Amino acid sequence: MSQLDLLNIPHRPRRLRRTAAIRNLVQERTLTVNDLVYPLFVMPGTNGIEEVASMPGSFRYTIDNAVKECQELWDLGIQCIDLFGIPEQKTEDGSESYNDKGIIQEAIRAIKAKVPDLCIMTDVALDPFTPFGHDGLVKDGIILNDETVEVLCKMAISHANAGADFVSPSDMMDGRIGAIRESLDDAGFSDVGILSYAAKYASSFYGPFRDALHSAPQFGDKSTYQMNAGNTDEAMKEIELDIMEGADIVMVKPGLAYLDIVYRAKERFDVPVAIYHVSGEYAMVKAAAAKGWIDEDRVMMESLLCMKRAGGDMIFTYYAKEAAKRLR
Repeated sequence: MSQLDLLNIPHRPRRLRRTAAIRNLVQERTLTVNDLVYPLFVMPGTNGIEEVASMPGSFRYTIDNAVKECQELWDLGIQCIDLFGIPEQKTEDGSESYNDKGIIQEAIRAIKAKVPDLCIMTDVALDPFTPFGHDGLVKDGIILNDETVEVLCKMAISHANAGADFVSPSDMMDGRIGAIRESLDDAGFSDVGILSYAAKYASSFYGPFRDALHSAPQFGDKSTYQMNAGNTDEAMKEIELDIMEGADIVMVKPGLAYLDIVYRAKERFDVPVAIYHVSGEYAMVKAAAAKGWIDEDRVMMESLLCMKRAGGDMIFTYYAKEAAKRLR
């Protein structure tokens, strides 16, 4: 085709892709280090670090080393962690979850003493604290709702008392956000926020996480309280209820497989929406990269950017450190 035979096209989208500088100039969504939240696992003991076998590059830390990790995170520009704890003991009543000297409570104090400006969110659920591996109390094989909420309120208050900035109920019990909000306010913690795992699905992508926390369910699954993967309207109902009850931030979990839920939530609700880039999604990328099948760094950054594009305001990801280094 000669110069004279060029197509008469008034709009050529490729003009905006011609160079890297132009592509960067017109990029619609941008990922920054401010978007990243790092999930941090703490375990009993001292001077210990254990790699999670099913999550290469992700570790359990004793509190002393968790403090060092948090300083490194802060130096990278990561300003928020989500704290998960492995207790000294598991009990059927979950009482270790609200022990003032429990693993999460002690970790909060130690981290705040060294990195005071770091935002600490804490997981509020009972799966690591009972022998059943379920997010609530269990009686005769049934996960109890209201009795669980009572324990979760105690857990949330103990975290706030230790210095948590946000409590993050991940249990999916009915009515727990309103009960926790009321309990925190009555205890004098009206400034402590609630990030609700509002649309948390009964997903098969959580396996490596349960390995990390030694919290796999010992019977059945979690489908009586976590959501059906085929439902979207139900997610909107769950999110709306949690906002009405006092949630400051709502979360969709898992992340990549549920970006439609993120998009609907952001279009409908005027609150920050968090996304959890969960352990199974992370582990699959790691496994494929180990085989040489994909470019890990590029897949990592593309995945996180896609979550921003869908409407996520913050991303909980085990890739937070690697992404922060790339973004710098």
